[in-house]
Amino acid sequence: MAAVAVNPAALAVAAENRQPQREMVPNLDSQRRQIENGESGRERPLRAGESWFLVEQHWYKQWEVYVQGGDQDSSTFPGCINNAELFEDQINWRLKKRLVEGKDYVLLPAAAWHYLVSWYGLEHGQPPIERKVVDLPSFHKVEVYPIELLLVQHSDMDTPHTAQFSRIDSLGLVLHTARERFQVDPKEDTRLWSRNSEGALYRLCDIHATVRDAGLETGQLVIMETRNKDGTWPSTKLHAINNNVSEKYEDFKGQPGICGLTNLGNTCFMNSALQCLSNVPQLTEYFLTNRYLEELNFRNPLGMRGEIAEAYADLVKQAWSGHHRSIVPHVFKTKVGHFASQFLGYQQHDAQELLSFLLDGLHEDLNRVKKKEYVELCDAAGRPDLEVAQEAWQNHKRRNDSVIVDTFHGLFKSTLVCPDCGNVSVTFDPFCYLSVPLPVSHKRVLEVFFIPMDPRRKPEQHRLVVPKKGKISDLCVALSKHTGISPERMMVADVFSHRFYKLYQLEEALSTILDRDDIFVYEVSGRIEAIEGSREDIVVPVYLRERTPARDYNNSYYGLMLFGHPLLVSVPRDRFSWEGLYNILMYRLSRYVTKPNSDDEDDGDEKEEEEEDKDNMPGPSTRASLRDPEPEQAGPSSGVTSRCPFLLDNCLGTSQWPPRRRRKQLFTLQTVNSNGTSDRTNSPEEVHAQPYIAIDWEPEMKKRYYDEAEAEGYVKHECVGYVLKKAPVRLQECIELFTTVETLEKENPWYCPSCKKHQLATKKLDLWMLPEVLIIHLKRFSYTKFSREKLDTLVQFPIRDLDFSEFVIKPQNEAAPELYKYDLIAVSNHYGGMRDGHYTTFACNKDSGQWHYFDDNSVSPVNENQIESKAAYVLFYQRQDVARRLQSQPGSSGPPTSSACSSPPDAELMDVN
Repeated sequence: MAAVAVNPAALAVAAENRQPQREMVPNLDSQRRQIENGESGRERPLRAGESWFLVEQHWYKQWEVYVQGGDQDSSTFPGCINNAELFEDQINWRLKKRLVEGKDYVLLPAAAWHYLVSWYGLEHGQPPIERKVVDLPSFHKVEVYPIELLLVQHSDMDTPHTAQFSRIDSLGLVLHTARERFQVDPKEDTRLWSRNSEGALYRLCDIHATVRDAGLETGQLVIMETRNKDGTWPSTKLHAINNNVSEKYEDFKGQPGICGLTNLGNTCFMNSALQCLSNVPQLTEYFLTNRYLEELNFRNPLGMRGEIAEAYADLVKQAWSGHHRSIVPHVFKTKVGHFASQFLGYQQHDAQELLSFLLDGLHEDLNRVKKKEYVELCDAAGRPDLEVAQEAWQNHKRRNDSVIVDTFHGLFKSTLVCPDCGNVSVTFDPFCYLSVPLPVSHKRVLEVFFIPMDPRRKPEQHRLVVPKKGKISDLCVALSKHTGISPERMMVADVFSHRFYKLYQLEEALSTILDRDDIFVYEVSGRIEAIEGSREDIVVPVYLRERTPARDYNNSYYGLMLFGHPLLVSVPRDRFSWEGLYNILMYRLSRYVTKPNSDDEDDGDEKEEEEEDKDNMPGPSTRASLRDPEPEQAGPSSGVTSRCPFLLDNCLGTSQWPPRRRRKQLFTLQTVNSNGTSDRTNSPEEVHAQPYIAIDWEPEMKKRYYDEAEAEGYVKHECVGYVLKKAPVRLQECIELFTTVETLEKENPWYCPSCKKHQLATKKLDLWMLPEVLIIHLKRFSYTKFSREKLDTLVQFPIRDLDFSEFVIKPQNEAAPELYKYDLIAVSNHYGGMRDGHYTTFACNKDSGQWHYFDDNSVSPVNENQIESKAAYVLFYQRQDVARRLQSQPGSSGPPTSSACSSPPDAELMDVN
């Protein structure tokens, strides 16, 4: 896919008639089926190499509302396809960064896209956003952001031309595009080179290889050289490019290690993990002194042919050379994606997951054990812990011996107890990092609006503390404590776009309510359902609508637009008539609807009013009974009963609205469907499936009698000022929780050798031996059957003297307390939520002892008091005896005053909290 330059005139679909001819367009139900289902629909699977198109999310949602409404004359008509919100500008038509499927856009296959364009048109001048499906190792994916290469000729390096390519496009297509762009004679020979961020040149030999296989990235320079007339290639002169790049960095001399990493597109997670690891002193010294060259293991079947270790070594050497303000880690990114397909592409990933992969990859690439022997794991079988632990560590070292093991590996004691026979199993297992849980709150805060029945009272905003795994009834009980209204007199609804998206039942789980939902709780005195023989009031869902000119050819048709907040109105059965309903609604709206005075009521001619009454009638008389109701089509409000309470006892069957008398009516009433957009009263059967009423306003009447500002007004209950304070927890509490006895889950039972069956045993982990550098991963991301969330609890962790002596159960050497005390050297931070976020790093420079804040390219000094925050995600601690040992080594360049990192008082600091 080579879109070398954007030509809006050529790419945009001509749309002289912005609204397609109605007779040429299928009915709405057919449209929905063609777009959503079948071979042409968006639900079908992706196929490698085919084209899909991006459509702006809001337009598509509006189209869904339109077709689901079932009324082709509806005011919800979406108009032409408009993707303007997806572009950075309307000149180059470049996509905005970090667009998210399902939030910013939807994907449609080519057939569905062409259908929509033919029915609705495309906004004038906008190009279609066509993207290819790429075949990744484990799945297919639409490539939203193609590669943008800078094409240049060897003879003109200062005039690059940007060209977009899919990752599955061949290098032959890149060459063909370059030849066309630079108008190379077909008889002349050409070939391609690529240049990395450091200026090194690589031949792109295989033109059948893909852009992805060649490791090309956005912004990379691709040079096309043309054979000289004497048959030689100009590439002998291209080394000058390298020299120029080197000279550029010769003038810069900075502090080694104070070097940013360029974000290649959602790669902040990788940058954060790399900065943390780069600031582990003994590991960095290991690479800077080239000790890794002697230990590269190219034949380890569990390793990566030494490529990950070499790529990481190159990165460390660049970062600690002192000649770079920042570097572009695209070679490392390519290597990681090559060996770990989960990190291919440019999606958000977890820094701790990358860190786990990197530590394992470095270990296997640098494993000193060239041939791993088989080692049988042995249970303690009653032997002393000291003996079993020593045996387990020796067995681990027989297969795993590397700088990673030396630096990061420790030993657990794992104790399993069978609940039936009491059999105890003790094993000792190595670990590379601790993943410690955070204390989880069982409460959540929901903000709701309470709508009282008393029209003189404004709606009230409440902030409620409810159980996470509770029910809707728990929400009503919590609200009852604030309002004094009985929970039985409350009805909970999700209001979206001026309509009821859902009416909740009391037994439904609170987990179905999302934090972003607009929840309204109505005080009522009855039920939605009309039950024969019951004397309870009936609750009527009511929408507000205003007549507006619709987009018609002669503007003769008037549409109806929803506005304001819908109501749930309790109506006594003895007042169930159009006249009674009108009076009740006038009372309920009295706070913001002005009642006409006597002069207003007498204007108009009686005959004219009678004619007007006929026009404004809601429809023919409805004489049907409640027997054999036809269910309403399932829509957004499918939680509402399909029965129509207005047909009960034929209360409204012989009434017409407005009544024929000399009285000015502010609005008319109309039965509608759950969307509030389609009036269907042509037959008793259609009325039977619509338990909603709409209040329809003429624009002049609404302007005169309806106070919009007052209608939107609400008051904040004093509880809104309350905040569910999340008390900070100490890191030691998380470690205590990690070592607490727990029962195994059903999905992961233990096979008891005594019972000869799988059991849900109790398990306890204890720390036996700690490593030189202890990595502590705070499990902020919580995944349950009901929800996914990020815990933003503040974890208080010490910068110095983190003491593990109370957690290590191995007999301790009282003469060496520093073996259990640690100092912080790096922190990986995560800001944001589950779907999106940003990673940064705090790290202490091993040479200067100064703390710095690494945010991709940017690096700034910080104070120690800025390090602790709710964003802390992965902590790196170094054992104090190791720090002293490193300082005492010949040639050590450690901090001059203290083994722990410190901050100079006069440093220019930034506030990151």
